[in-house]
Formats: sequence, structure tokens, C-alpha cells
Amino acid sequence: MISKDYVIMAPEGIHARPATALVRLSKQFQSAIYLKRGDTTVRLNSLLNILAMNAKGGETLSVLVEGPDEDSAASAVDLFFTEQLKDL
Repeated sequence: MISKDYVIMAPEGIHARPATALVRLSKQFQSAIYLKRGDTTVRLNSLLNILAMNAKGGETLSVLVEGPDEDSAASAVDLFFTEQLKDL
């Protein structure tokens, strides 16, 4: 299992557009990808799960990746959070 923390740099947090992009990204991999905020952990296969987290700008989220292609999945998620999230 790979785990990494990210600070949400986008002031709007994770709203519908980036949440949709995360679901699409997660569906490209066999590995299970989860978002964790505090005591809440959701799988990135549901738009509603992600939106229900209500992640705001400046908050820290953990990403957990587990499965056969976890290295490539973790790299793709890392790119999303460090490069693409701020542009959505």
C-alpha cells in the first residue's frame, strides 16, 4: 500500500470538476484508490463519495493506493494533486 498526504492548494477545494477527474483517473487502474480526511475514508470510484468529503482549500488529504498497479496509480494521482488540481 502506498500512502501520501497532499495539501489542497486550489482555494475552491475539491468541487465537481476535479472530483469527476479523480473518478476518471481512478478507473484507469486496477488498484483501489482512496481519499482520507480525518476519520473519513472514501474510494475514488464515486463522485458523490468525493463531494461528500467537502474538502476545502488548505486542508490536508491522504491518498491511499493498493493493488497490482499501485506504483503507476500513485504516480498519476501525485501528478493530479501537484499539477492539475490547481487548474480545474
